[in-house]
Amino acid sequence: MKNLKYNWKVLCFVLIFVTSIAFAHPFYVSISSITFNPQKKQVEISCRLFYDDLELAIKNQMNQRIDVINPKNKQQADSTISQYIRNNFRMKVNGNPVELRYLGYEIIDDVAWCYLYSEQISSINRLEVTNQLLYQDFKRQSNIMHVQVEKTKKSYKLDHPKRVASFSF
Repeated sequence: MKNLKYNWKVLCFVLIFVTSIAFAHPFYVSISSITFNPQKKQVEISCRLFYDDLELAIKNQMNQRIDVINPKNKQQADSTISQYIRNNFRMKVNGNPVELRYLGYEIIDDVAWCYLYSEQISSINRLEVTNQLLYQDFKRQSNIMHVQVEKTKKSYKLDHPKRVASFSF
């Protein structure tokens, strides 16, 4: 009986220790939603990034410090974020590169929601996405993409260093 109590204490200690280690290690993930809007003939994109990771990536890659929650100059912050995203997130529709236009961002909780779109898309048969957001700074980064074209939904997860995902419709 005494041995059983000892084993129970050891088991509890091990569980607490393992759980604390699991929660001590941060996870690095972004989620991008890509939706084809046939009425507007455009692709609408939202990228969700932890705002502190975005700030660090911009500081390291672009040598600029911005505060995305309380920017001193919102227009400059938008320009910097736009450039960062367009440098690290690109698309081809039916084999042709498309220009992504940045709309802006908003902060919800600890996430920066960044919005983009691409015009003049009449249909999508193939979509190729290069997504290397935050890869330079976080070697355990995963980028999840949810794509919707018409009524078809597909998802894909890119784990660093993989950068390109292809979708067929």
